[in-house]
Amino acid sequence: MRFNFDIPETNTKEALTPQSQHSQSPSSTTPGNDDVEWLLLHNHPVFSTATSSSINVQRKRNLMAWDGASRLYYWDVNTQLLHRISLRFGEPDPSSVLAASPSKVLRTDVELDFMVDSISINRHGSALLLEGLNGLRVMYLYGRSSSKDSAVICRTISVGSDLYLNTNNAIRTLKVSWHPYSDTHLGILSSDSVFRLYDLSSALEQPEQEYYLQPVARGRSKNASSICPVDFSFGGDHLWDRFSVFVLFSDGAVYILCPVVPFGSVYKWESVLEIYSDAQTFGLKSSSSQALSNATLAISWLEATFPELARQAAEGGNQPALKSHPYALFDASVSLQGPLHKVYHGNEEDPEFKATECEGRAVSFLYKAVSKDSILITVWSGGQLQIDALADEIQPVWTVGNHPRVSADSQNRIVGFAMICETHSNELSVVSFEHSSDKNIWLGHSPPLLRLGIVDLALPRKTESGSMISLFIDPLIPERIYCVHDGGVDSIVLHFLPFTNQKNGIDDDMRPPTVQSVLNTCQVESSGSSLHGFVALADSFGCCWIVGITSGFECIVLGMESWNLLLPARVDKEKKLESLEENIVAGDATIISKELLTGPKVVIVPPTSPNPVAADSIEGRSTLHQYFKLFHENYVEYAHKVYFELKHHGPQLKKIIDEQHARLREAQQKLAKVEEKQEMLENRIDRAIQTHGLLEERLVNLRSLPGIHKKPLSKAEREFKMELDRFRGLELDALHTTIEAINGRIKRYASSPQSKRPNQRRQIAGSRKSNPEDDEVSHLKSAIAKLSLVNSENTKKVKLVDSALRNRESTS
Repeated sequence: MRFNFDIPETNTKEALTPQSQHSQSPSSTTPGNDDVEWLLLHNHPVFSTATSSSINVQRKRNLMAWDGASRLYYWDVNTQLLHRISLRFGEPDPSSVLAASPSKVLRTDVELDFMVDSISINRHGSALLLEGLNGLRVMYLYGRSSSKDSAVICRTISVGSDLYLNTNNAIRTLKVSWHPYSDTHLGILSSDSVFRLYDLSSALEQPEQEYYLQPVARGRSKNASSICPVDFSFGGDHLWDRFSVFVLFSDGAVYILCPVVPFGSVYKWESVLEIYSDAQTFGLKSSSSQALSNATLAISWLEATFPELARQAAEGGNQPALKSHPYALFDASVSLQGPLHKVYHGNEEDPEFKATECEGRAVSFLYKAVSKDSILITVWSGGQLQIDALADEIQPVWTVGNHPRVSADSQNRIVGFAMICETHSNELSVVSFEHSSDKNIWLGHSPPLLRLGIVDLALPRKTESGSMISLFIDPLIPERIYCVHDGGVDSIVLHFLPFTNQKNGIDDDMRPPTVQSVLNTCQVESSGSSLHGFVALADSFGCCWIVGITSGFECIVLGMESWNLLLPARVDKEKKLESLEENIVAGDATIISKELLTGPKVVIVPPTSPNPVAADSIEGRSTLHQYFKLFHENYVEYAHKVYFELKHHGPQLKKIIDEQHARLREAQQKLAKVEEKQEMLENRIDRAIQTHGLLEERLVNLRSLPGIHKKPLSKAEREFKMELDRFRGLELDALHTTIEAINGRIKRYASSPQSKRPNQRRQIAGSRKSNPEDDEVSHLKSAIAKLSLVNSENTKKVKLVDSALRNRESTS
């Protein structure tokens, strides 16, 4: 399918001199200016349907990335090559995006044995992540200067190959993302409920930090969907959010890990000093022992992670940035804060929002910082977007007594650590959003979520897993988010933000999010998303574009509106009607004055004497002269005014009459067109009547079918069936995943050389003590056996209930 857009044409044969770019390495030099031809981006020869074929996939794909400056990267799935395209904005037309042709071709130094589904670039544009269903690679864009077949050969490495995507292991990667404050750190969330941070500059197989997520407290049992993570997102540039990791589970619960800092990452001096001063001001002066303990741990962590912080704060220094040092508390582990409770404008769990529950399960997640607000967007498989905002600030929480495992080098420097992150024991005391006080600061409570709205995209569910939805952030307007799904692209604009709107004095109008369809792909393919790439571009002049790749590998470029997008559309109908009436009256007054509209003045005739007066007498003449004077002042002068104004406003009246005649002629022309189309309309009505008759006949035939008289399921039966579907889609999958992960761990342990080493302590102790490793293996085997029994019993129950439902439907 080809998309046609009205884009101004330019002379593509004329070579335009590109603007000065930043310095490039020898391996990344583009062809000379004489060989470069600047074309419209959607006409670039890289995007061609003649040499590409559509590939049906069941995963979200994004084969495009942007470095935030002037380079667009595109991965060609047919040739397994990466194209780097130099861009120019605003020349020769402000609404166009120009691209340099030919593009620079980059090739991996190793052959990839998997299909690349998505690419993402780090913040400085030096490395690119290649992610697929069966592989994970990092491609350094400026690694080598050797070339082959006019292509730059780039160094490509694998990350965590011994742990992920291994034949002897069933652990899958759920989400891989670059850390926003480091160019060499990757965050990976896997199916074994572990979040890991990898430092590509030091170790590729050994993670730098490991966080084992335990969302269920000990002694409590929950369904399997509440312990299955699906997505995560790093925090933004706001207080403790920059040190936080938000984790989403399949039941929609959101948890927070804070603080999480990569070793060697760089942060602004002002931002770190702000939270350091906040902990000293509010935490150390609190009367609560719990708040004092949490603030003391936070201050010690900040001073150890940023050694120059305390000295610079005492001396009043002002350096641009601080570099983090490896550090971990030896007697405490980071707490898993959550699940975050929901409030609505001061009320806990508002009934109206409780009634609007989302369908399916949570599949994706996005964090966005807008000024002082932290926005969380949860994507559900039913096609809904749940938009919440943190109603309070995040504060770090540790679980004292839960010792982490720390790895150090020969010089006693920390090179990595692992910790078990459990939920905090203290229950959340819900605080009203409008009446929150400083009494709850540093008590370790999780911040509540303020519900901003639920957006239903009304997407058809084509598969059991639901619709594939991806979220992207607008580079210019932080309140705008792009949603890419099977039907195209939608723009979602947030109008109400709790803290930002209060700052601007607009806290009385809570407007729901605005959803606007930007691109409609008409669901080209029945499986998978019809867009295989999406990126949002912006220049320094406030212009924004979105670029997409269709299933046929064609490029689409659309300009987006940036100005006056967040202005409130307030219309007062009463004031509008009053102003309209005033304009009408004012218009009439300019044509005919009010004095003329009121008419001549009333003549007050003086009283006459009862005795008759002769006309030729002095008294008669005086009376007649007075009557003539009154008549002249009232009627003759009024007639002169009417004549003068009619003569003066004649051209204006003629203009009005001409306009009325023009409108009359236009109306007559429209009536003539309607009369011409009347015959066609009558034919369409006749065809509609015939179609209606055919549909009635089909309804009669359908009513005679044997299964039409079956009674529908009751409300209780439908709810029970929905519970069974959820149990079969989530609980059984979670149990299978747990069994596969435990089997993978047993295989890795059995194949590791540590299991074959002789236990010297056991030889010394003799046969009186049993080997603890054998005890752990036996416990694992018993646990697997129990899980298998539970799985088999649940499967039998599901089959029995399904058979009972089918029998009941057949009998009814």
